[in-house]
Amino acid sequence: MSKASPRIAILGIHHEGSRFAPPLTEADTREWGRLDGEALMADANSDRPRSMGGLWGFVRAMDVTGPWMPVPITYLDCGAAGAIEHGWYVRVREHMRRALTAALPVDGVYFPQHGASITTEELDPDGELFQMARDIVGPDVPIVATLDLHANVSDRMVQATDLLVAYRTNPHTDQSARGREAAVAMRELLAGLKTEHHFIRLPLMAPQVSQLTAAGPYAEIIAYGQTKVDETVMNVSILGGFTYGDTPDQGMAFIVTTRGDGARARDVCKELAGRVWAYRERFLPKLTSLDDCVRLAVEAGRDRSRKPICIADVADNPGGGARGNTTWLLEALHASGAEGVVLGVFTDPPLAAEAHRLGMGASFDAFFNRAETEPRSRPFTAKATVVGLSDGVFAGAVDGSAAGTMVDLGPTAALQVGNVTVVVITRRQQCIDPGYLEHVGVPVATARTVVVKSRGHFRAGFLRYFQPDQVIEADVPGLTSPRLENFDFRSVPRPIYPLDQDAEWTPPN
Repeated sequence: MSKASPRIAILGIHHEGSRFAPPLTEADTREWGRLDGEALMADANSDRPRSMGGLWGFVRAMDVTGPWMPVPITYLDCGAAGAIEHGWYVRVREHMRRALTAALPVDGVYFPQHGASITTEELDPDGELFQMARDIVGPDVPIVATLDLHANVSDRMVQATDLLVAYRTNPHTDQSARGREAAVAMRELLAGLKTEHHFIRLPLMAPQVSQLTAAGPYAEIIAYGQTKVDETVMNVSILGGFTYGDTPDQGMAFIVTTRGDGARARDVCKELAGRVWAYRERFLPKLTSLDDCVRLAVEAGRDRSRKPICIADVADNPGGGARGNTTWLLEALHASGAEGVVLGVFTDPPLAAEAHRLGMGASFDAFFNRAETEPRSRPFTAKATVVGLSDGVFAGAVDGSAAGTMVDLGPTAALQVGNVTVVVITRRQQCIDPGYLEHVGVPVATARTVVVKSRGHFRAGFLRYFQPDQVIEADVPGLTSPRLENFDFRSVPRPIYPLDQDAEWTPPN
């Protein structure tokens, strides 16, 4: 039976790691945030948390479902970036180990995790942390984690936990809802429930652009999976995976958790995986060439009877570990003279700082990427005028993936670069909703072409301006290109579709 006021430890690392992006170091403070002890709880209970929705959704649901005693340890948010420098990860892991051990006894453990972390030496930090917690608290204490649907799920992650709850929306608008679901499940586990689960990983590495949940193959299987949830089936999580992690755990994952019925978990899991494998070719990306993107932008600017367009620079998505500063589209659209073009957000701290130093109205030679070493982020220079300045802090739009949170882009500048208005930021992030542009005075409603450095999370917030038929996914170089053949995968299990068109899968017995 559950205790009157159970002690629940909270700890985790929220990190989506790309092997192809520059490693993430402790010194690179622009890229991450850490909350320890009471600071973790203060953030979760604030009006506009900076932590991800899973964490504060869990905390607030625990508050309303009964008495409890939170035991906050450490939450480290690294966002999407390169592999974490291993020594830094080890220091954080060992701090967690000591703090969790010192906190004993605890009645439950909650991880507000992402699930696709890697370090420069470890390809499954998530599984290692889950197993560490299991070794400390023993076999009878429930361990629950929320995961991004882009998690790369390992066997160790599944075996060390009682329940994994993955997001069901992409763009992610249900993070806090999944945190609440995890809290309700934790209450059941504290009351004595024992779960059974089944796990299948397909040899299918779906490109990130084909993992949207408004429509398409991924949307269909997630929706169908939810029809299986009932009094016996507690949770169905279908995880598309993160293609750029390059780990042995790549592949679309299916986890079905039941209230004690292992056979039902197995049967549902097999059915779901089999459905997806039968239509795997539907996950192939459909991209638009750079020349066609420019042509469509020119036409949209020239002919006002046409609908405006949104070009997604999916290959330079900071939400997948890219640098957010490639110049292929910027250069081409600038040269084209297309009217009414807005581009953002472009990560360039030195350029943002220079614009703030020069001030509103200043004209100067803008040198993009003067301090960048990633070869895909080549430099570009053009005449520019400062037309907007801000501190980059604003509330996320209520209809986007940043809803309920405070956004901090660092010093931000809007630059008029010929025919293109470019929003330049300091803290690397993807352009999730129109506020990333509008907060610095750049109008989205009147633009003819808006270029967003994002893979898909922009779609929820920008839906008020752009319907799906107005969105174009550009085929340009970048660290998050959907063209998987462009990458030198080393650890991905082969054969795997679509890298290997002849990949086969046989349902397990």
